[in-house]
Amino acid sequence: MAHDYNGSSLIERCQVAPPPPPSLPSTTLPLTFFDIPWFCCGVPVQRIFFYDFPHPTHHFLQTALPILKHSLSLSLQHFFLFTSNLIVPPQSHLSYFRYLHGDSLSFTVAESTADFTLLTSHSPQDVKNWHSLVPTLPPPRVEQDGTRVIPLMAIQVTIFPNSGFAICLTFNHVVGDGKSLHHFVKYWASVCKASGDLVSLETLPLPSHERDKVIDPKGIKLLHIREVGILDSKCMDFSGLVRDVSTDKVRFTVVLNRDRVEKLKTWVSLRCAGYTSETLHISTFVVTCSLIWVCMIRSEERKVNDVAQDLDELCYLAFLADCRDSPEFSLPSSYFGNCLASCLVAIKRSKVVGENGIVEVAKAIEKRVRDLKSDLSEAEKLMSDFRELWKLRKSLVVIAGSPKLTVYETDFGWGKPKKSDAVHIDGSKMISLSDCRDKEGGIDAGLALEKIQMNNFTNILEEQLNIIATE
Repeated sequence: MAHDYNGSSLIERCQVAPPPPPSLPSTTLPLTFFDIPWFCCGVPVQRIFFYDFPHPTHHFLQTALPILKHSLSLSLQHFFLFTSNLIVPPQSHLSYFRYLHGDSLSFTVAESTADFTLLTSHSPQDVKNWHSLVPTLPPPRVEQDGTRVIPLMAIQVTIFPNSGFAICLTFNHVVGDGKSLHHFVKYWASVCKASGDLVSLETLPLPSHERDKVIDPKGIKLLHIREVGILDSKCMDFSGLVRDVSTDKVRFTVVLNRDRVEKLKTWVSLRCAGYTSETLHISTFVVTCSLIWVCMIRSEERKVNDVAQDLDELCYLAFLADCRDSPEFSLPSSYFGNCLASCLVAIKRSKVVGENGIVEVAKAIEKRVRDLKSDLSEAEKLMSDFRELWKLRKSLVVIAGSPKLTVYETDFGWGKPKKSDAVHIDGSKMISLSDCRDKEGGIDAGLALEKIQMNNFTNILEEQLNIIATE
């Protein structure tokens, strides 16, 4: 067996395909204007799930693995876009998704000697601990006429003998957003748990591939293609991607249980009432983002030997919002693809690090959420926002994920995940949000920072939570 630097060994590398015809005919689907901006993403999305499995490797290979593979195949007949390819001809504006009979996705099985308890803990740990658990997308191939054929998903299952296993999915954001991914994963998990019981499967919601329902009367797709220029599909070759991650970076999960969330909401609401006569909707999302972002910015202020920060400079927070239920689009909740609008909050550093920083930030985020709900036409600006965000990347923090995706309800038959997070957040300034692993109504926030800044962050966070608890 081949070994890597992190004590993992390769057991199997194979392909998993949907069941043979007539279950799934060959088909093509167009890209929509929601998909085009993700050509600029630059990195694939990587989501990992850890599960308890206190049995030896051979027991997993004999009992669990066949069920995982078979249920994956059954699921892919409905979520076939993950086994399809993105086709980018020389006339790149004609790009589309294509599924042909025989198309499949890369499926890797490995064994690891790493400490499962450490990997699944919420305590700070080296970001590289997870890297050997992440599959790499296969390289694109180039046809004779110059058309590039780009794979869209790869999956790796890693076994930790007598402890547990991890399922990690790497996929290209062009094919779909987080809601589409987690619809697929939950469907796969349900099929696996039911062990192929067809009666049970009839009740599972299927994805909608009706892309003609994404109306585009303003020709936004063409505008987006023009803004991208000639789509350079070489930037979507993630097969040889080297993770540009500091060796000094650590990953940490902030756990806010329901009580802490409610206290935080009350604390912020009372202070907002003193600043404005407006009735603000101070949600869990608003207060969580405000608390974590402010603590991140303040932790930068305490960097050792750092040059004094310009208090007049703007700090930026970006997050994405699902548009499926917008009257403008009226797409079904099960729509498979991208359907996101971008939101950008800009606020002076002096306000963020000031005494009322959390309140100031909460007001700014709440207003941005309210504006978006009243005008979802901002989905049209996704491409221009992406260009702007790229320019601002040094002063930008991005929110990934959402507690609404309920990652801890993903049960393959071995109980809820021991831990789940977005692996790719370690490459840039990102905060991943999910429902709480331990208690209903809470929220987990994952982030990756350099060790010195993480020490500052955890100290500042604890100070702030103590202030909120005692006031």
